[in-house]
Amino acid sequence: MMPLSMAKAGETVTIQKITGKDEVRQHLAELGFVADGQATVINELAGSLILQVKDSRVALDKTLANRIII
Repeated sequence: MMPLSMAKAGETVTIQKITGKDEVRQHLAELGFVADGQATVINELAGSLILQVKDSRVALDKTLANRIII
């Protein structure tokens, strides 16, 4: 298991768990990041990850990406 921030562009990963405070976990869940969900890394720009989650593209900074364990 490793943080999402370590995934490479073009890689599709399965989310194992979300760490952090309740507010952080709730915010990520609202964006579509849930356990056993899929996310595809589209690109990495200026320290942020561009991700495809369900039918949406989402940009996450490294601190939030580190809370998502794959």
